Amino acid sequence: MTDRSPLLHGIKILDLSTVLAAPFAATLCGDLGADVTKIELPDGSDALRGLAPTTPEHALYWKVVNRDKRGVTLDVRKPEGRAVLLRAVANADVLVENFRTGTLDRWGLSLDALHQANPRLVVLRLTGFGQTGPYATRPGYARIFEAMSGLTNLIGTPASGPQHPNVPIGDLISGVFGAFSIASAMVSMRTNPGQKGFEIDLSATEAIFRLLDPLAVEYEFLGVERSHVGNKAGYTAPSNMYQTQDNAWVTLVASSNQMFQRLCKVMDRADWLSDPRLQTNPDRCRHVDEIDSAIALWFGSMRFSDLERRLTEADIPHTKVYGIADVMADPQVKHRESVIRLDDPDVGSVPAPCVVPRVEGIRHRPRRTGPGVGEHNLEFFTHLGLTLEEIQNLRVLKVI
Repeated sequence: MTDRSPLLHGIKILDLSTVLAAPFAATLCGDLGADVTKIELPDGSDALRGLAPTTPEHALYWKVVNRDKRGVTLDVRKPEGRAVLLRAVANADVLVENFRTGTLDRWGLSLDALHQANPRLVVLRLTGFGQTGPYATRPGYARIFEAMSGLTNLIGTPASGPQHPNVPIGDLISGVFGAFSIASAMVSMRTNPGQKGFEIDLSATEAIFRLLDPLAVEYEFLGVERSHVGNKAGYTAPSNMYQTQDNAWVTLVASSNQMFQRLCKVMDRADWLSDPRLQTNPDRCRHVDEIDSAIALWFGSMRFSDLERRLTEADIPHTKVYGIADVMADPQVKHRESVIRLDDPDVGSVPAPCVVPRVEGIRHRPRRTGPGVGEHNLEFFTHLGLTLEEIQNLRVLKVI
């Protein structure tokens, strides 16, 4: 079969954003074939370059998050930089930005100015709270979005209180919505050739809340404010994490009637099969503490290898809780090459997650890590039609 072009082949994106959420959106589009140019300030001060993981010499997070992008420097706050950006905009499909609401307007890069340069430009504005409302100009960080969306309140135990995950999941979730928004916009533009470009107003807080479908209806109709209950799933049972005799943590999901019946048999709990209190998922949720205590004792009586064998033979969904070493060594991960290698001029290569999703006939994959500061300046600016003298003058003015 002939290889297909990547899904977003031919789409040109200017990534003017900083740190994580919006750059991740652009990177996901790049994974699917978009041509992404990363624009940063000449001093390389993007906070992502200092976000762990780093070594004394290298910004490792930057290298994987901004993979396969062309890297240029341009201070768009200066008139000369603004003029160059508008030249670039004329040939772009999408501009991605995540500055506080109104910032680009103050720099002379309003939506009208951008559309004068390119009437069909789509502008993704990814901010903490959106372009309108009383919080529109507030600064935003992942943990703020997570807390204000209600997500953080679902994580933790009654003893610990609400907790954040040890990764900026709020940025990453909103980045996924950003990529989805860009792809959707490109479909709209391609199917409506005469359509004018437009602004996408993406609130990171709303993006996270969008994943929490049952919370509002549960609160309004049942008066329930779902909270942090540890590893129990407040909506289904049994579904929890348990520890084996040799201290392996294992997560188990046996919440459907069929799976619960299989668990009863493998645990030799015929009494549960006939117990009228445990016949449906809502019933089991009401008696979850009793069920969990018994399962925890059963897990604690066995080594992981024996437990895994018995659960696997019974076809009950379970897994040891993986650390990154387990992920890298897993046979499924190895078979599908879910971890790929990115070429890097500094350290040779680095591991990174594969492109998601896979599409039949498309073999495109990112090849290299995120760019160095201004690495592609000469290539990019000469392609825009600037002369070497003009480029040197921009360097003197510290515009690039």
